Amino acid sequence: MSTPHEKDTTHEQDASQPMDALQGKGVVVTGAGGGIGAALARRFAAEGARVVVNDLDVDRAKAVADEIGAVAVPGDASAIVTEALAALDGTVDVYCANAGVASGGTEAAEEEVWDTAWNVNVMAHVRAARALLPGWLERGEGRFVSTVSAAGLLTMVGAAPYSVTKHGAFAFAEWLSLTYRHRGVKVHAICPQGVRTDMLTAAGSAGELVLAPTAIEPEDVADALFHGIAEDRFLILPHPEVGPYYQARAAEPERWLGGMNRIQRKWEESSR
Repeated sequence: MSTPHEKDTTHEQDASQPMDALQGKGVVVTGAGGGIGAALARRFAAEGARVVVNDLDVDRAKAVADEIGAVAVPGDASAIVTEALAALDGTVDVYCANAGVASGGTEAAEEEVWDTAWNVNVMAHVRAARALLPGWLERGEGRFVSTVSAAGLLTMVGAAPYSVTKHGAFAFAEWLSLTYRHRGVKVHAICPQGVRTDMLTAAGSAGELVLAPTAIEPEDVADALFHGIAEDRFLILPHPEVGPYYQARAAEPERWLGGMNRIQRKWEESSR
């Protein structure tokens, strides 16, 4: 049985098949030196897109770019649009705001931790949109893909900076969609739970408790995005169960918070 956020895709395009609409399109993927970003870059390249691979790690960016016949543009994801445009002959058709930082801690986390999470998880998206939207609106088309995380719909125990800024990333993607969809701008918010990447490992004991049991591969996230593109969906849920969780959070917030608090207490007990 499908959740309210799923659709029967039996008669719709199989996301494993090539998408002619992406042939020759200019695509930028930030944080693409590994994990979800690398999986997205590989998938777009396989569909015939011209891909820019961005990552702070120069060697990892170049390795993925060489593998898929793409162009590496390493550096801060907040400041690569101009260079990416030059690498793609002046046109970015799809921008994947995938770079993220998994900042753990409580409200007591250092200011620097909060600032980094805000800049990478939210403001990098804002700055990219600010640079790309004038061209997209003039042409009447463009696609913005935001790797948010289920933490942006729900939350994550033990990670206040991450949870708060991922809520911000989702809110910005939602705002972009409602503001510009009638002008040809497509927006997709990808909200997975655990994915087998370095970020899951960095989540430590909280990640082991909450995310690891249902963790999926980065390629599964890329598949989910391409199904969403084929169906023209905003909300992409690689873990379908996140849909009912999100509904329960909205419908019965006290019950939902009580359940999350039980997970918090279980995590605290296991960490002693």
